Amino acid sequence: MGPATFRYTLCLWLAFALSSVGSRVALGDDPVAQADAPADESNQEKSTNFAAAIRPFLNSYCFDCHGAHQQKGDRRFDQLTGEIQDDSTLVDFQDILDQLNLAEMPPPEARQPSDDERQSAIRWLTTHVDAYHQSRAQTGGQTVLRRLNSREYLGTIRDLLHLNMSMFDPTASFPRDQTTEHLDNVGLSLVTSGYLLQRYLEAADQAIEKAMQPMQKPDVQTWAFRSGFNQQPEIDQVHRRTNGFEHMTLYDVIGADKHEGAYGPIHAFAEGVPQDGIYEIRVHAEAVNRLHPYDDAFLGTDRDEPLRLGIVAGNHLAGPLHKPQPIEPLLAELDLADEPQWYTVRVWLAAGFTPRFTFRNGLMDVRNLWSRLLNRYKEQFPERKNRGIVEARFNAIKYGKLPQIHIHEVEIQGPFYDAWPTASQRALLGDQWERVEQTGSLPEPLMRDQLSSFMTRAYRRPARTDEIDRIMQIIAKRRNAGRPALEAYSDGLKAVLCSPSFLYLEESDPSRLSSYALASRLSYFLWSSMPDDELFDLASKDQLQQPSVLTAQVERMLKDPKSNAFVDGFLESWLTLRDLGAAPPDRSQFRDYYHYDLRSAMSRETQLFTRHLLNHNLSIVNFLDADFTFVNKRLAALYDLEPPVDNEFRLVQLNDRRRGGLLAQASVLTVTSNGIDTSPVTRGVWLLDNILGTPSSPPPPDVEPLDPDIRGAKTIREQLQKHRDLPSCYECHRKIDPLGFALENFDPIGRWRESYGRNTRIDASGKLPSGKSFRNIEGLKAILVDQQDLFARALTEKLLAYSMGRHVEPLDRPHVDQITNDLSERGYGLRDLIRLVVLSEPFRSK
Repeated sequence: MGPATFRYTLCLWLAFALSSVGSRVALGDDPVAQADAPADESNQEKSTNFAAAIRPFLNSYCFDCHGAHQQKGDRRFDQLTGEIQDDSTLVDFQDILDQLNLAEMPPPEARQPSDDERQSAIRWLTTHVDAYHQSRAQTGGQTVLRRLNSREYLGTIRDLLHLNMSMFDPTASFPRDQTTEHLDNVGLSLVTSGYLLQRYLEAADQAIEKAMQPMQKPDVQTWAFRSGFNQQPEIDQVHRRTNGFEHMTLYDVIGADKHEGAYGPIHAFAEGVPQDGIYEIRVHAEAVNRLHPYDDAFLGTDRDEPLRLGIVAGNHLAGPLHKPQPIEPLLAELDLADEPQWYTVRVWLAAGFTPRFTFRNGLMDVRNLWSRLLNRYKEQFPERKNRGIVEARFNAIKYGKLPQIHIHEVEIQGPFYDAWPTASQRALLGDQWERVEQTGSLPEPLMRDQLSSFMTRAYRRPARTDEIDRIMQIIAKRRNAGRPALEAYSDGLKAVLCSPSFLYLEESDPSRLSSYALASRLSYFLWSSMPDDELFDLASKDQLQQPSVLTAQVERMLKDPKSNAFVDGFLESWLTLRDLGAAPPDRSQFRDYYHYDLRSAMSRETQLFTRHLLNHNLSIVNFLDADFTFVNKRLAALYDLEPPVDNEFRLVQLNDRRRGGLLAQASVLTVTSNGIDTSPVTRGVWLLDNILGTPSSPPPPDVEPLDPDIRGAKTIREQLQKHRDLPSCYECHRKIDPLGFALENFDPIGRWRESYGRNTRIDASGKLPSGKSFRNIEGLKAILVDQQDLFARALTEKLLAYSMGRHVEPLDRPHVDQITNDLSERGYGLRDLIRLVVLSEPFRSK
């Protein structure tokens, strides 16, 4: 049986296993049968029944907009009987209750109930909604087995096999995970297709081979490069005449549009290092023309900064080495002196990858700069014979004094290993490595023991005897087909990585998670990866169910650097930051975004801000408004703040409160723009959905969308006013538009502006459905802080959904209420919120 046949057989086995496991769902009790009328009403509530008091209230204040003749927001209340019959009816009652509590309904222009009427309705609705929740112990639906999404798969492969994943992405060919409500880990959305099954087989093959090899410890080699530094055709024609390729020259930043001298590859080392490992790279380099004779603003550089050399990975199989590649992690960054010096770094390189050199704070779009430089500083250059790019490039390089980096020599030595055999090899063979290295085989009893240990870690629970037997049968068949013992064993390990028990999180018990399932839920919530040895040990002793133990583990895990995966993953889902850069800002308008890599800086600010709240258990109200943030030098310039003394991110105090909180962070403001301009509707919808947790309904099909490229405060307000004049649009736009207009002072990359263009001044004022008005972003933030409990509920629901990998259902409402009430009593700390979510019944049960 050849490799192709083996993969086909594995695919059939995996498809069969998945079809069997797919039927293992837990059914709850019949929701209708459980929806009995409240059984324990007080005498007052019995007298204040629905027909006598609540229906007249709805008739007076709600039926005009939510009755037989029109149903704004797709809500109809005139058919309610007072009995909560199912979850759909529960949603209607909960909506009415929420709107009354928020004082947003009836709308300000409509007739208002008295305070007594409002409170009486709130009491009745609260009592009956609570009673319905108490009568329902189960979800009434199916608990879906949830497969690992791509982020979790990568993290699990990394920790299971102890692999460095910086240059290895076995999920690159996976279809993109589907999202629902911006979450990428909801079981119902994570479908498994035949195409994905094939990719799982390929990924397993790549991962096991990478972890197992090489079988013999490689010898340390040395490569030296002292000339022949051709880089790319456009500048090679000049460098051949000016320096004979005696040194490498870097000009552009990697964010440039048409790169010239942005990447410095070693073409003589294009095939890269022969093995995964640690390599020592020595570079003889210098900063040239840091103190140049040109205007800093013209070049967009800062002469007070040292020129910074970056080393990134590249692979010739991924494309030309002088251009950007999909996988190019930053391996090292060095501040260069103004005279030649040797610099040494030790970095990880995967087999086939080669180091490339970049100019981290270099020039921007030098292809266009050549001619601009000659035109602006004509007296410093020979008279031009023509206006072509070839002559301009030659003259600018030969006679100009542009800041640049020269690399004269490069030496590479390795691979080195912290230990041999590697941690990856020990993960597969345990203490039997020396035997395998000497004999090339592993006796069956020892093989079975090692396989059992590996499967237990891979399945995140003790492997059953029958499961081990099946993999041993696969190994035996492979050996009978002529495969060497170690290769057959590797095939068995690949089968483990294709098993549903590896690919899926087993959470099928609807009542309470097992200790092992709870360990997995906790680790994938906070680490996006498998449990570590300590969690496994606690699960094996059944101690993880104890609240004190669970709380201690949350504290331990949040201190671990792996918890950065929680910060990154949750922000990508909650704030939709995974879409940052999906609508690239216009290069002609927003050059700084590309020159200074503001996209990375924007993400980093929000990550560091959230991490700071988490580390110090600061109030989640800081998300709405804060007097601090984190910036580097270039982000500080975007915000018009005093820059840090170095290029690192620093915590800074904000005297200008327009900038405090998420709504004024460039990551949020950029992800809610289209790259060309801003839209109050887009930003307003985003704010309703992600900050307030009250998403708007989709627009009616017969209403033309606004053109987001039309600019001008009057025009956009007039267009939105026309939409609000339509009855079908009024309800949503009166909620959306004011929120969006409050953010209009921020341009598409989050820079403050007072006007559209030169003449049209921005009006950022608005009036909310509650009747509260504001003049600008500061006023809106003050209102949101006043309603912090609404934000706390929205954040709790999103965090709970993310933690469980399923939607928050109507029947989870009592648990959400309990979490938010407890959180309020504790001061709204973000770390407290995570603890409360983990200790909640939904997290531990469903």
